[in-house]
Amino acid sequence: MNLITSAIGQGLLWALLGIGLYLTFRILNFADMTVEGTFPLGAAVAVTAITHGTSPLGATVLAALAGMAAGLITGLLCTKAKIDSLLAGILTMTAAYSVNLRIMGKSNVSLLGKQTLLTPLRNLPQYFDSVFLGLIVILIITAGLIFFLQTDFGQAFIATGDNPVMAKSLGIKTDSMVIIGLMLSNALVGLCGALIAQSNGYADINMGIGTIVIALASIIIGEVAFGDLTLNQRLVAVTLGSIIYRLILLAVLQLGFSTNDLNLISSIVLALCMMLPRLNNVLHIKEPFVKGGLSHDK
Repeated sequence: MNLITSAIGQGLLWALLGIGLYLTFRILNFADMTVEGTFPLGAAVAVTAITHGTSPLGATVLAALAGMAAGLITGLLCTKAKIDSLLAGILTMTAAYSVNLRIMGKSNVSLLGKQTLLTPLRNLPQYFDSVFLGLIVILIITAGLIFFLQTDFGQAFIATGDNPVMAKSLGIKTDSMVIIGLMLSNALVGLCGALIAQSNGYADINMGIGTIVIALASIIIGEVAFGDLTLNQRLVAVTLGSIIYRLILLAVLQLGFSTNDLNLISSIVLALCMMLPRLNNVLHIKEPFVKGGLSHDK
């Protein structure tokens, strides 16, 4: 039971990564590789700030701002320098590696003996601290995004991803929308990195490896498992997908696989989920499990 609780808590915390990528990958149709650099950037900033005396909340805010800055750089490279979106993200991700080393001063920094956002929750039953924190953060972020996407500005943001040519003809500044979307997305990814680092008790220079696969797994599993949904419902489905993904990893590890195999397992799980609609056509798997799973309709 404790392992299941831990998986749910991790799923809630990691859901921020999926939601962040959802904004660019699904809504803006922008393949953003920046997240693999932004995630450890958020962790590095938060952990370094905490070890230098900053409050956990203040350090977490700084991490989100650092992620926002990384998104801004990718956005400017793409929209102003006219660099391909995929390459722009890779450039920022690569640069972030050196920046993270500069921030931490070494490859790994521990939070042993330091106060974190989870410290006041240590009196809760084992692993319930991450569940409580993750639930609060996800509720606030999801509610905020639902409100944002229903505003005129949010509708312009959605229109930019749906049809940028038409959006431009309507007077929408699509370049600005892309930049703002990347900033918002990477702020959430940086925030996720900060929370995961505080949950794990350390930041590591290599903790960003494979994060884009984890984020995609949360998105795809949510879409495959729950089928045709509204945009607001899909934001919730990403969180549920993240939890399901963590439970799948737990089940696989219980079968005797090594934690060193997690990236391999993640890739296999993601590939299988993306193949389900095609497998449904071949094997006639019954709905609703694969109903509309990978539709891009919003």
